[in-house]
Amino acid sequence: MNHTATTRRSLLGALLAGAALSAVPAAPTRAAAAGSLPAAVPPADPRTTRPLLLGTYTSEQGGGTGVGTATYDTTTGALATGPVISGVDNPSYLAAHPSGTTVYAVDEQQQGGVTAIALAPDGAHRVLGTRGTGGAGPTHLSVHPTGKWLLSANYTSGSVAVHPIAGDGSLGERTDLVAHTSPPPGPGRSGPHAHQILTSPDGGHVLAVDLGNDTVYTYRLDTAAGTLTEVSRAALKPGAGPRHVTFHPGGHFAYLACELDNTTVVCGYDPATGTLTPGAGQSTGTGPGTSYPAQLLVTADGAFAYLANRGHNSLTRYAVERDGAALRLLDTVPVRGDFPRQIAFSPDGALLFAANQRSSTVTVFRVDRADGTLSAAGEPVSAPVAVCVLPL
Repeated sequence: MNHTATTRRSLLGALLAGAALSAVPAAPTRAAAAGSLPAAVPPADPRTTRPLLLGTYTSEQGGGTGVGTATYDTTTGALATGPVISGVDNPSYLAAHPSGTTVYAVDEQQQGGVTAIALAPDGAHRVLGTRGTGGAGPTHLSVHPTGKWLLSANYTSGSVAVHPIAGDGSLGERTDLVAHTSPPPGPGRSGPHAHQILTSPDGGHVLAVDLGNDTVYTYRLDTAAGTLTEVSRAALKPGAGPRHVTFHPGGHFAYLACELDNTTVVCGYDPATGTLTPGAGQSTGTGPGTSYPAQLLVTADGAFAYLANRGHNSLTRYAVERDGAALRLLDTVPVRGDFPRQIAFSPDGALLFAANQRSSTVTVFRVDRADGTLSAAGEPVSAPVAVCVLPL
């Protein structure tokens, strides 16, 4: 776990939860008799609450009204929802700035945008403004490790964009827009559909996953100009429909969730060149048919991986073997909700959250560090059209 991530967690905890982010105080000590040793102080209850944000769709009937806020108990996983940050349309994906002072949301609309939100200790969070992405239907965004650039993926129009981030966390005008014009779209698809964009663990490359043409593009980001230059591309099996890529912490392997052919693909990754080399697709453990795999998570120690299956309403557990080069299917666990669109670990990796779009719920699981098993933590919590969960 790197220092930047640790710093971000502590800053975000302080900003969003304020006084709520404190341990339950220890019981007071008894007065000591004259000449005697003071009574031992019982250990403090380690439970704390931390903040969590929820992405949703505001345009759907029965949907949300903005970015949801909540807190969770780090021991029990219990969730308590809070007020909504309004003024953001269809904030279907969220990402935090490394400084802990700002969160970014996509505006998944025909005229796509990305919105910056300043976080305040008293909960008076403030929308800093929205910039156009130059494309339609943005569904994913991420902050470059330098904290100076915001990367976004326009699903509907099949392009990726770059925006500069100012010192106060606000966004400047777009510095680049790259359309995925080749190769041609995969079978049964109308065009390219960029579904994800993120920086590789080494920080030297930016990868964009395109579901529409079964391709993962690797770019170099010019950190002075904010422009992208393609350096390689990886072709998936026609019809695979790659959706999201997740890296092993060792930095030499990555795992693709392919939503159209219901597979997980282990890929080799070369940090020197940015080249991604996909292997053969393997089972998600959900049986025949399309289960629309959504996203993979890998534990910080690189020992286990989890896959959200939207059609099967389950979480697949894999053992990670050979230093990241192989995944071994262990089991599937019911997600206790309908259509788990996105999953996320708590900062300490002890809890796993699932945002269940069709049941409008968030479910929480405890993660066993020894064998990776998942166990339910409390009951599902209502969250209108929950499609993204961001524990801070």
